[in-house]
Amino acid sequence: MIECQAAVADGNGQFSIASIAVGEPVGDEVLVRIKAAGVCHTDWDSQSWGKPLVMGHEGAGIVERVGPLVRDLRVGDPVMLNWAIPCYTCFQCQEGNQHICERNSAVTAGNKVSGGHATLTSTTYQNQPIERAFSLGTMAEYTLVREAACVRITVEMPFSSAAIVGCGVMTGYGSVVNAAKVQTGRSVVVLGTGGVGLNVIQGARIAGAYPIIAVDINPTRLEMARQYGATHGIQADRADEGLLQAARQVKALTGGRGADYAFECTAIPELGAAPLAMVRNAGTAVQVSGIEQEIRIDMNLFEWDKLYINPLYGKCRPQIDFPILQQLYAKGELILDQMVTRTYPLTALGQAFADMHAGKNAKGVIVF
Repeated sequence: MIECQAAVADGNGQFSIASIAVGEPVGDEVLVRIKAAGVCHTDWDSQSWGKPLVMGHEGAGIVERVGPLVRDLRVGDPVMLNWAIPCYTCFQCQEGNQHICERNSAVTAGNKVSGGHATLTSTTYQNQPIERAFSLGTMAEYTLVREAACVRITVEMPFSSAAIVGCGVMTGYGSVVNAAKVQTGRSVVVLGTGGVGLNVIQGARIAGAYPIIAVDINPTRLEMARQYGATHGIQADRADEGLLQAARQVKALTGGRGADYAFECTAIPELGAAPLAMVRNAGTAVQVSGIEQEIRIDMNLFEWDKLYINPLYGKCRPQIDFPILQQLYAKGELILDQMVTRTYPLTALGQAFADMHAGKNAKGVIVF
């Protein structure tokens, strides 16, 4: 067992930095020494999931040890981690939907705190087994994961940049390229320019969309959005219910008919229907931020022939998409280094959360 420091949620809205013990890898498991872990709103939420767990679901590090059934990774390999772990053999994986694997996906199983594979006792806290958020638990010096959760890093990339690929970057880029399949020259509007929204914007830029219109209440965030590829910005009014006034401005920028695609990235339930107001007839509205609350929708917003889709995690296929993202980064097309606005030691996780809620960072990262 390896004793190490980790961020441990108590399940009731609090966390502490504490010592955990991580066991030796068995089967297809890989012991990873975490070098960096992204800080996400989901990590904040995980404090209140009703049971103790090791926090963190974005991360990158170095393979320390491998189990006897590991086939493609070697000790010393740098890896980025993926929280939607495919089994490759279930119905959904065979259908190409690896992100909603029927065996391993903690999200589609309705259990966001699942420890995942069978060796649950391999990680302990105060001499008791403890689960890892999304079967990863990246806010720890070491973690034990399945080989399928790892993608080798094959380009020169700081671990802090690699750590953020496995959630917000993949979700934003994949929602554009894999889910909506935005075509060159098509117009895109993005509601909300947080970490996910910025990656939708740069996914649209990479896809060749034009115009790319960013909508946010924060002028600083709108300026940041231009750095990632937004060609226009609309500062929304908090009193603009359903963003209908902003929708009129979008239509003015798109020939009067509305955008071809609109992406909701605010995570505000009241804005769940807002992208429908932004798109033209037969346009596509994409709900990216993972709204799960019940909302009311005026069915007039669907007129006419509009599509509304709700993809998970950009329909990620980790062994296909992560190498693509690495190559886009290496070519200078995918902005990652600048997105990491600030790094923190694990002991400053509370400050990292405070800065996240204040909107100070495009992305904050814990570094070990």
